[in-house]
Amino acid sequence: MTAVDRLHPGVAHHIVNTLGWRTLRPLQEAAIEPVLAGDDALLLAPTAGGKTEAAVFPALTAMAEGAWTGISVLYLCPLRALLNNLHPRIAGYASWLGCTAGLWHGDTSATQRRRLRLERPDILLTTPESLEAMLVSTLTDPRQVFADLRMVIVDEVHAFAGDDRGWHLLAVLERLSRIAGRRVQRIGLSATVGNPGDLLHWLQGTNAAHRPGTVVAPSAPPGPTPAIDVTLDYVGGVDNAATVIAALHRGEKRLAFCDSRAQVEQLALALRAKGVRTFVSHSSLAADERRQAEQAFAEARDCVIVATATLELGVDVGDLDRVIQLDAPRTVASFLQRLGRTGRRPGTDRNTLFLATKHDTLLKAAGLLNLWLDGYVEPVVPPPRPRHIAAQQILALCLQEHRIGGGTWPSWYGDLAIFDQTTPAIVEWLVQSGHLDRDTGMLAIGPQTERRYGRRHFMELLTVFAAAPEFTVLHGRREVGSTDAIVLTMKVDGPRVIVLGGRAWKVTHIDWNRQRCYVEPTDLPGRSLWHGFLPPESWSLAQAQRRVLLGADPDVTWSNRSVQALAAVRRERADHAWAGGSVVEAREDEHRWWTWAGRRANATIAAALPKAVVDGARLDDHMVRLRRDLTAGELRHLVDAVDVERLAAPDIDERAVAGLKFGDVLPPHLAVATLAERAADPVGAAEILSAPLRWVNSP
Repeated sequence: MTAVDRLHPGVAHHIVNTLGWRTLRPLQEAAIEPVLAGDDALLLAPTAGGKTEAAVFPALTAMAEGAWTGISVLYLCPLRALLNNLHPRIAGYASWLGCTAGLWHGDTSATQRRRLRLERPDILLTTPESLEAMLVSTLTDPRQVFADLRMVIVDEVHAFAGDDRGWHLLAVLERLSRIAGRRVQRIGLSATVGNPGDLLHWLQGTNAAHRPGTVVAPSAPPGPTPAIDVTLDYVGGVDNAATVIAALHRGEKRLAFCDSRAQVEQLALALRAKGVRTFVSHSSLAADERRQAEQAFAEARDCVIVATATLELGVDVGDLDRVIQLDAPRTVASFLQRLGRTGRRPGTDRNTLFLATKHDTLLKAAGLLNLWLDGYVEPVVPPPRPRHIAAQQILALCLQEHRIGGGTWPSWYGDLAIFDQTTPAIVEWLVQSGHLDRDTGMLAIGPQTERRYGRRHFMELLTVFAAAPEFTVLHGRREVGSTDAIVLTMKVDGPRVIVLGGRAWKVTHIDWNRQRCYVEPTDLPGRSLWHGFLPPESWSLAQAQRRVLLGADPDVTWSNRSVQALAAVRRERADHAWAGGSVVEAREDEHRWWTWAGRRANATIAAALPKAVVDGARLDDHMVRLRRDLTAGELRHLVDAVDVERLAAPDIDERAVAGLKFGDVLPPHLAVATLAERAADPVGAAEILSAPLRWVNSP
């Protein structure tokens, strides 16, 4: 019996006769046995590797063979756009066996939600945040809705695991297992990661001690593979990038990635000014605006869609010809996702054109490409010490259960790693601060939680990711998207003009109380701006850039401009890298220690050398600022005195707690400690502190 023979006959029939597939892809075949055996599993394949079908086909078989009823399978995604994209496909597969698939997320209308409550689908597609909203809703009885749950499929699981949404996801899954009265099978779908075994173990949560786990990552089948064409160009600015994009690959469908919403808007506006048919997608656009752009792009030719990472995660935008990357993504994993959007048609290449707008980003792109060519992919590492998620989960559980025993609530989570020895102190602080009420040993939501999170049915309590307050932008009654308040408060001469959706809009009225901004189209120049911060570079990426300065050129296609620009970078920064160790550049204003260690390691170094660093200096990914009066001998003495085996966490300003979602429901000292531990890289710092050091006087 082959693996395909294990599928339900109805599923196998439709694979051949409805889809027209002669065979399954390697991942789809390899996943059948472990999924049907009931294993927790991590299914790994590049973009367009058939991961959804690899999970759904055996899930449908298990549903039919086990006569599962009610909502028996959950399909979780990190993005609403991905759910919208997948729903018709999964609903079609479910219909083969007379089953249904429903969609529930923040954009689902009240009417659709009422229908789903009355007519529960067999498969529910949703996000973890919407799932928890269902658990605490007064309109939904979770013990009825999720009583039949058997399997959870988590798409793009690596995107969850890398931040606090992953810890939130695991906690919600533990609560669902308790409600269902069984250990629910967990299937994760992921692009290539550097540590698949660790990622699977993390996804299993408390299942790991009770259910087998299998990583499914078959090798590529023999035969021709798409050629890969990667080009690195230096254009020196976003407007110049638009000129290059407008001139190249006319008649083709191009997807241009930017790593900020402001850069997306700037590039889209410049492309439209050059007559290029341009669409836009990012998180601050209204859902309808995003859907219309993505649908139009999927059906069009000779056009460009400009997007942030929202289109990195599997959303189908049709038959794509080119990927263009402004500057560089943060990780090799992101680059692989983006590269994998191309080369899907027989006879076509996988390709990416890098357009660096600055010298720094040219260096970053070259370093990242060297890592890729070395076969490196970042390990997915969940953020440490999620104490604030522990506090959020205690409050959410009280909201779900109304009252919960002060000694019995831990049974909902088992030994899940978000809880540690500090949890009792967190509970006590929640009681003392009025976030929880305690009466005869029972815990319930307190008045402070009601005041802080009670608006909009506690939705802010159920959303783990922090987002800056934004104003809704309206053209008449149509929602265009949202914009940061700062762009509405900055002083301007003349009309106030903002850029959103790749178009300029003149602000006609601002409703400060309701946080609404009314606009009309204009040809006047405008700007876009959002609060945000660049995440710290990893040790690996920072070190890769150092190696580029020392002469390591990635074996890709280089334009003449990029060759000349990199040569200029190497001349300008000749004293910033040394093959034998790190360099201190002695300058008149301050000394700069070029560690190329990443911001976390540099913060740890600064914490270890308080007498050497510039007090209050801004942290950097590549260097540490030292006092201008420091001598080489004094620095060597201070470094030699550091115990690299016991490095302290960086000092954290208490005001930084405002940037930690739910940091305000932790005891202040634990909130600061959590941030400090997350800001540290003791391993990288120890390597720099233990390596040789060269002192160079800057001319």
